[in-house]
Formats: sequence, C-alpha cells, structure tokens
Amino acid sequence: MTTAAQIPTSFGHELRACLRCRLVKTYDQFRESGCENCPFFKMDEDHERVADCTTPNFTGIISVMDPARSWAARWLRIEEAGRGNSLRSCLPTQTGKH
Repeated sequence: MTTAAQIPTSFGHELRACLRCRLVKTYDQFRESGCENCPFFKMDEDHERVADCTTPNFTGIISVMDPARSWAARWLRIEEAGRGNSLRSCLPTQTGKH
C-alpha cells in the first residue's frame, strides 16, 4: 500500500517537480522525505539528488484526492496511484533551445 504524498507547505518559487513521476513538493520536503512515488531515488538520504532528480521548471499543477474516481486522473493516466492518495502532477517546460 502506498502512502499519501505530502501537500506542499508553500506555493512560491521553492516548488519542485520530480522528473520521473511529476510529484510537486517544496525543496525541503523532498530533502526531508524524498519522493513517495519514486523511493529508489533516495532523495532523503542524499540531498544532492534532490537537485538532480527534480526541476523548478514546470507549468500547470493538478491535485487529485481520489485517483480511482477522478476523470482528470484517468485523462492524465495517474489513476493507478492508489485510493486516497493526494497526488499532484505537473507538466515540465522545455529548457533547451529548438
């Protein structure tokens, strides 16, 4: 059974998104408890991995309280996250030049 992800404590410039699962939390939250969806990154054990495995560059954010019943979660294909989890998703922005 998965645990519920932490809700960001701030919604300013300190928000970061996991590069793999797109979970959004503050830098300090990733440092303290890592990514609940990607525990193999071990961000809570190696704080340099927070910068390597997350990005501050994203647009859009969505909160889903019940992924199994949410049409938005189905549309974003995140309904497998588990019933009752609070999940936030984002869309990374392009950082390179075209």
